[in-house]
Amino acid sequence: MMTPEYIQTLRKLMEFEAARTEPPKGFPALPDIPAGRYVDPRFHQLEQDHVWRKSWLLAAHIDEIPEPGCFMLWENAGQPVVIVHAASGVVNAFYNTCSHRGAPVVTEQRGKSRRLTCKYHGWSYDHEGELRGMRDPQDFRDFDMSCRGLKAVRCERFGNLVFVNFDTHAPTLLEWLGPIADEWEEFQFCQCRLASRAIFDLDCNWKIAMEANTEVYHVRSIHPDTVAPILDDRRNVNTLYANGHGRMIAPVPQGKSNMDAVEVSPDVAQIETAGEIARTCTQSYGLFPNWVSPLSQFAIPPILFWPNGINKCRMETWTMAPQWQEGMKPDLWTVNDGKELCQVLIEDTQFGEKIQHSMESRGFEGVPLSYQEARIYHWNQAADRMIGIDNIPDELCVQQVIGDEWIYPNDPRIAQLG
Repeated sequence: MMTPEYIQTLRKLMEFEAARTEPPKGFPALPDIPAGRYVDPRFHQLEQDHVWRKSWLLAAHIDEIPEPGCFMLWENAGQPVVIVHAASGVVNAFYNTCSHRGAPVVTEQRGKSRRLTCKYHGWSYDHEGELRGMRDPQDFRDFDMSCRGLKAVRCERFGNLVFVNFDTHAPTLLEWLGPIADEWEEFQFCQCRLASRAIFDLDCNWKIAMEANTEVYHVRSIHPDTVAPILDDRRNVNTLYANGHGRMIAPVPQGKSNMDAVEVSPDVAQIETAGEIARTCTQSYGLFPNWVSPLSQFAIPPILFWPNGINKCRMETWTMAPQWQEGMKPDLWTVNDGKELCQVLIEDTQFGEKIQHSMESRGFEGVPLSYQEARIYHWNQAADRMIGIDNIPDELCVQQVIGDEWIYPNDPRIAQLG
């Protein structure tokens, strides 16, 4: 929860951003992002081997597995995973791979069962992944069932959200979120229900799609009639967090309300604990590696970006909200019950394929980023540290120029407020 003192500081920083005529004193010049990070198969493979294996990834909402015994399949990160609501009440995740001959234990997208039973040879597992039954056990000599369970995938919850991580040595989810977890308390993640979830295929590298939602530099060009009228981009305040996370806070212009940004009835249930900034600004978070979401009193609507090859990706849209009345189910990102993107996301994605084609040309050498786009550079620095800088070819590395003095709670701009 943001304190009144911190809110006051944010308001002063908004005016500081509006008044500046150059980047803040001490903020580094950002070297170009190497072109190969969008088109080179070597960097794509490094992302697969490190970024997607070591990060906490949003996989499910408890509404999708609401009761003990409920399970669902999840493969957005390229690995077959089954997520199950155990009889004990916890949520577990396992590789959807039978320990006998490697067949999938579950083939239905979702369901409910007392056991997870492989249809190939009938081996069955409980909700904790332990092998509990097998056909003709007398035909196996000196067989220890206790070490033949399903291989677990780390799985932790933040409120009603279920995250997974393929790295057994990764920090806990709360450690990964850091101070963002405290800031998110006011949005009642443990109360918001899943209203909609949809996925769309795009013909571009996943970072091209994600970066369109990670800065406001494009707003006046791409969103002149949708976002620009309700977001004061010159008063936007970016904040960088550890682990590659970031936040932007931009006030709505005078005379406007953040209700103008969403098509919801004023009668719908709201997140009553949402604070002043959430109600008067666009308060949006980038959670490394692939989550972007504004948060408000109306909804928690993350957009996730998943690679589907080097030049294709999948954009997943979620809307979570408090209770809603019949016929008033909220969906911030799609229309026609998830069949089509809303106008704002059409605008954000319209150039993805063209940008990808242009980036694949010999004329593309790299990306010069402005101070307003610093969250993109910060993300790339964090990605390189996760991959291991020594593992990356020199021509694909970014320079580590944004130092810890710019990472929350540090902020040299505060000393420049006067």
